[in-house]
Amino acid sequence: MNAYPIDILNEYCPSRKVMELIGDKWTLLTLNAIARGINRHNALLREVGGISQKMLSQTLRGLERNGIVTRHVFPVVPPRVEYELTPLGESLNGPVVALGKWAQENYAQVEKAREKYDIEFKNDEEE
Repeated sequence: MNAYPIDILNEYCPSRKVMELIGDKWTLLTLNAIARGINRHNALLREVGGISQKMLSQTLRGLERNGIVTRHVFPVVPPRVEYELTPLGESLNGPVVALGKWAQENYAQVEKAREKYDIEFKNDEEE
């Protein structure tokens, strides 16, 4: 049984464009951090390990553009900006949490598969 619409493999399928947005690792990690209550740029930068300031800014702009987060600017000096999930973002959070849970539960199996593949691939190269 196919869980996806058949057209999802077609490069012009509208839902494929959404899959490309949410399939990015920085999008998933940033979304998760905002869902957990981390909502300021510098706090997100600290929380999302390995992301650069530029990439975080691009990710936040993409999430805002696509209706996943809203950006609130407070008229104070210095300016304060906070992000929160929209209802659409909240609806996406459940599947993101499920994906994270799957990754945690299956990490060891993935690592074993990688090690096995690397050993076999190295042996194939030596022949």
